[in-house]
Amino acid sequence: MTQGLAVAIFGSFMATNFVEATTDVSRLDEAGWWAVTQTFEGEFQAFRFTDIEPINFEKLADLGHDLSHNSIAVQNWTSSMSRSEYVDAVESIRQDIARGWVYQANLCRVLSAPLEADLNVVAFWKLLSEHNPAPYLSALQVPASVSGLAKDVRIVSASPELFLSRHDQVLRSSPIKGTARVASELLEKDQTENIMIVDLVRNDLGQVCESGSVKVVDLLRLEEHPGLVHLVSDVEGTLPAESGWREILAALTPPGSVSGAPKSSALEVIERLENSSRGIYCGGFGWVNADNKSAELAVGIRTFWQEFSAGTKTLNFGTGAGITWASDPAGEWQETELKAERLLSIAAMSSDAKIATNS
Repeated sequence: MTQGLAVAIFGSFMATNFVEATTDVSRLDEAGWWAVTQTFEGEFQAFRFTDIEPINFEKLADLGHDLSHNSIAVQNWTSSMSRSEYVDAVESIRQDIARGWVYQANLCRVLSAPLEADLNVVAFWKLLSEHNPAPYLSALQVPASVSGLAKDVRIVSASPELFLSRHDQVLRSSPIKGTARVASELLEKDQTENIMIVDLVRNDLGQVCESGSVKVVDLLRLEEHPGLVHLVSDVEGTLPAESGWREILAALTPPGSVSGAPKSSALEVIERLENSSRGIYCGGFGWVNADNKSAELAVGIRTFWQEFSAGTKTLNFGTGAGITWASDPAGEWQETELKAERLLSIAAMSSDAKIATNS
């Protein structure tokens, strides 16, 4: 039954019959369908499944998946950074910008809540699909007993952001920068930040794509999602025939929209100011089909993941904001609250509960 409990869900399809795990990126260039994770810090794991089909909850139940979610009270979550610590860190980044060290940096915090039992990945994914549909709604569960890895993998994501898609040799990235509750609350700072990150993504793609092939195909598109809106842009490039997944991920990770510009300076700022590792949050999460050179990886935002440390199981959730010179520290804290609010309220529900549409 443990074998059956390995499952990946992406969009409208699911993958079952897990056969192997790897930490070797080059395997993605060989054969098979893989569920892929790469943490913000660069740890890569991929899981090969053989049965890919439309989501079938009856089959999942037969494989041993319980479809009931154990609620997690909102008050049970604790933050890696307090409000005052976060506000101080925003001001520190503004000073880094003033001295020319960085132009923009993404500042994140990790929320954690204790778990009495393992996260029920399929049930939680189903709950999110009903109450917070997202373009890259996804889930992955692979017990350590079948993967041979050090720990279980249990991830559920309601990501709205495309990190990277591949269709044969064409790569696309769609960075999100600019978030508000409604479109009228978006600021000039949001547009400036988006354009800045588009330039960074163009540079990242330019490291691995054919010279002259990188182009911006859409700029500052407004997307509406449950409870908030985003500004989104699309950047494409053409991959040379000789380049593979090792080169792609080396050039593009961690995602530019959740690191900053210049990326090297932003990563130093993040290392200095954040007091918790991000893990799959802000990393890459999705699937790769080596057989037809296709892929879709989301940025691991709006993402829940289980950890096990010192005998304690926790469910984690990350939230953050992009910081520029124009940032208001208190406003950036509020943005992190906005991004977490709806999803934490869903985590607090039972499987048969309802959520208000304006929450």
